[in-house]
Amino acid sequence: MSDDLEILRQDVLSELAGAADMRAWDAVRVGTLGKSGRLTALLKALGKMAPDERKARGGALNRLRDDLTRAIESRGQELEAAALEARLVAERVDISLPPPGTAQGALHPISRAVEEMTAIFGSMGFSVAEGPDIETDWHNFSALNTPDHHPARTDHDTFYLPPVPGLDVARVLRTQTSGVQIRTMLSQKPPIRVICPGRTYRADHDATHSPMFHQCEGLVVGQGITLGHLKGCLIEFLRVFFDKPDLPVRFRSSYFPFTEPSMEVDIGWSRRTGEIGDGEDWLEVLGSGMIHARVLANCGLDPREWQGFAFGMGVERLTMLKNGIPDLRSFYESDIRWLRHYGSDPLAPALLHEGV
Repeated sequence: MSDDLEILRQDVLSELAGAADMRAWDAVRVGTLGKSGRLTALLKALGKMAPDERKARGGALNRLRDDLTRAIESRGQELEAAALEARLVAERVDISLPPPGTAQGALHPISRAVEEMTAIFGSMGFSVAEGPDIETDWHNFSALNTPDHHPARTDHDTFYLPPVPGLDVARVLRTQTSGVQIRTMLSQKPPIRVICPGRTYRADHDATHSPMFHQCEGLVVGQGITLGHLKGCLIEFLRVFFDKPDLPVRFRSSYFPFTEPSMEVDIGWSRRTGEIGDGEDWLEVLGSGMIHARVLANCGLDPREWQGFAFGMGVERLTMLKNGIPDLRSFYESDIRWLRHYGSDPLAPALLHEGV
């Protein structure tokens, strides 16, 4: 290869090495192989040479053209790959985070309240028990010492399901999560310490009632269990849940068919301001009592050996009190503005050591 061709080769290779982007690369390509390129001009000049000289010169130019074409294509592929990598880095999106400029989601107040209840009772040694939303009449009523004539067993209060052919069992949408307590006592040996959060269903709908709502019930079964254990457990829970260390708590005698004795639990509040823990008024927040001996017997436990207590609370009710929410129906209206206001950070779970 003559000196001028070797100089052209070195110049083109040097320019390719110095091309930092596709624009500079394309300038080298056009300047070498384009219609007015340096190598193209040399090829066009072959027609003016003598036949013997043209043959030798043409072979050298063709070899140079092939070498430079390969070098140009290879450098172009390198620059394309580098440009793509830079673009991928610049446009990388973290799908675990919300897009910039958009509102973050929020944890629904009911979900947050259940998290807090689970954290509080979990610190007391409770575990979470679950059961089906569709219960048998026996699990939902009979096993709980609720007689046939009880008002809760009428069609006006309970969602009964159509009978299943071949299944001689009445089925209902559970009116309480107490059926989970029955299933737990039937499947586990004492000692038992569980809470049972979940959806429940009743034929009721107004500003403070909903056909579907949530309950959190608790069950403790062991030996030597007394009212003192029940009172200490619930007082501690209410004071931590409402973040009121000195929250006044009162227990009033009441009646439930599945507990004996039974007690309503009140907390201090102000009727005038609605402030929890202040004022001279009382507000009922949950029901409780010692497990009725007949309920223990229905689950195969000897009441002379085992004692226990149970309690139940409406999750929506406690959430409304804690957050100042006036209408129960707003929990289920799917208003994103409401959720942004009352919701909580989904990446900040309820942890007792940080405070709930």
